[in-house]
Amino acid sequence: METRVAGEPGPGAALPAWLSLRWVAGLRGRLMLFVPVLLACGIGAYFALPREPTAAEWAALAAAVALLVGLGWRLPEDAAPLALGLAILAAGAGIAGLRAHQVAAPVLDRHYYGAIEGRVVIVDRSGSDAVRLTLDQVVLERREAARTPERVRVSLHGAQGFIDPEPGLRVILTGHLSPPNAPSEPGGFDFRRHAWFERLGAVGYTRTPVLALEPAAEGRAGLGVHRLRMRISAAVQAELPGDTGAFAAAILTGDRSGISRARMQELRDSNLAHLLAISGLHMGLLTGVVFGALRLTLSLAPPLALRVSTRKLAAVGALGAGAFYLLLSGGNVATERAFVMVAVMLVAVLLERRAISLRSVAIAATLILCLRPEALLGAGFQMSFAATVALVGVFGLLREDRAWRARVPRWAMPAVSLVICSTVAGLATAPVAAAQFHRLSEYGLLANLLAVPLMGSLIMPAAVLAAVLAPLGLAAPALWLMELGTRWILAVAGWVAGLDGAVVPVTQPPGWVLPGLALGALWLIIVPGRARLAGAVACALVLPGWIAPPRPAVLISGDAALVGVMAEGGRVLSQPRSASFAAGNWLAADGDAADQPSAFARAFREEDRGEVVLRWEGGEIVHLSGRGARAALDAACQPGRLVVITVDPDTRPQRCEVLSPIDLRRSGALAFDIGRDGAVRRESVADRAGHRLWTVHPG
Repeated sequence: METRVAGEPGPGAALPAWLSLRWVAGLRGRLMLFVPVLLACGIGAYFALPREPTAAEWAALAAAVALLVGLGWRLPEDAAPLALGLAILAAGAGIAGLRAHQVAAPVLDRHYYGAIEGRVVIVDRSGSDAVRLTLDQVVLERREAARTPERVRVSLHGAQGFIDPEPGLRVILTGHLSPPNAPSEPGGFDFRRHAWFERLGAVGYTRTPVLALEPAAEGRAGLGVHRLRMRISAAVQAELPGDTGAFAAAILTGDRSGISRARMQELRDSNLAHLLAISGLHMGLLTGVVFGALRLTLSLAPPLALRVSTRKLAAVGALGAGAFYLLLSGGNVATERAFVMVAVMLVAVLLERRAISLRSVAIAATLILCLRPEALLGAGFQMSFAATVALVGVFGLLREDRAWRARVPRWAMPAVSLVICSTVAGLATAPVAAAQFHRLSEYGLLANLLAVPLMGSLIMPAAVLAAVLAPLGLAAPALWLMELGTRWILAVAGWVAGLDGAVVPVTQPPGWVLPGLALGALWLIIVPGRARLAGAVACALVLPGWIAPPRPAVLISGDAALVGVMAEGGRVLSQPRSASFAAGNWLAADGDAADQPSAFARAFREEDRGEVVLRWEGGEIVHLSGRGARAALDAACQPGRLVVITVDPDTRPQRCEVLSPIDLRRSGALAFDIGRDGAVRRESVADRAGHRLWTVHPG
């Protein structure tokens, strides 16, 4: 092996002076923190591509990664991290592409109506509160197996109740299926991409009874765990009836089916709905309570405490409790992410390293991004890591500044820490919530200050106590304690949601704003010294992009059922009820609190049906709907007009442009704007989404 004397120039020492980046040496010890950031940039770059890379391009990327790794091995220590960083960046794109191809499965290419047979793997509820079944091992009538979706999801309407759906049960039904929905506007949320990574090839509904074909086999499809979940949920709700018991069951098992829609809306409006999602808060509180209880119990046995590390034994027990909680909750992505973070921290305890540090968070983020790169685009990943990084960073600074502790009385420290936690987490997650959900809870900080303390001090300890006492039939006192806490949380949610201005609508920002804020904030936290101020400058430069962000002047839904034109008082919609999903998404992205009937009433009366004329800077748009749409087309088609009709016409007049469902089938929803040159600019969902794996229908 070649040896080098300290200080002796090595390979690459003859590089130009501008490559000798000695400032990199100042980041030694923090370079690990850049790994998930660079991975995320590479993953984001893959999802932003306008088309899927070819095999030759993937090969070139792999060669580039290998070359950069080799350079990182040979370059001086100041420049080597830059080469390795570029390799990680490129590897992020490769990991995302590999994952996208690994999960490839057939997608339904057109509407289907007929018999549907499959095995139940997930039972949940839709946004309209209907029971929803996800099926695998799907069989569709008159469709060969090679073109049949691997998974389908069906909402149950009409007369049901003939079976008790559970994972593993094989069912048959007659229903409607369609391909996963395209975005409701160019640049909107693409459910097709989300469904692709879930291997969900079709979604639909049935109004006929679902019948059982074969009973569920023991131990298959998570049946044993599911039955345990449902048994615990039913027992809790029997002991604590109403929304109180349903809330307790949700935080214990992930079963939200018992919570009323009105109560759920109050939790959302008060920014307390995150308490229902079994994520970092619940996993951290549960494992923390178990860790503390085990360590205290073990310390009461001096012969044992003097011979073994009670801290490590408690960490192993807490890790086991977290793993069981993961299984019990259904193992969704948010809970998996929370378990990975907790596991990394507990393993750090076993290795006698600092359990809570930016390095631990970086390891957890790296693992998740490598295993599920698509999680980067989800609100859950973004919000949980935004809050965690901000909290660890802020408390790290406070730990270095011991003077502030001297100014705070010891008895007040828990309350001060709580205020700091809620404030920092709220500020860190607010941009993500605003960008993803187009709304902010004005009094969310107040609600969390009043509600979250009881989760850690009363509800989760009582839940652990109930789990210990349940086999003895003595869980009632612990459940009573849980009831006290949940009643308080629900009362806080109802009060805060009822305050004037509790929810503030927020306009959807341009796509580059949130990544820019995230990178600026991460630089501010990761980089030491004065150089970190560059992150604050970056955030300051990005934020103006959120001030009065541009919204399309005209939007046309992908099925031609709705047209929306931006006016002085807000967007005017052409229909008061049709295409309600698109209407809700458009108004939310506009930052408009109005509902669809109100947006219609801005320019039209209830009796204005059939032919609706909307005017904007680019001309007139006529929307024709109803039975007389075809007959009215000829008269409505005047020079300079755009006519949108909800049915495909028999003949097309040449005097104007006509858009019907058949025209929008390929393009998807359309957006119109006036460019700087005064010309009308048109963009479609297909233009923005590009030619990706999830935008075509291989089924």
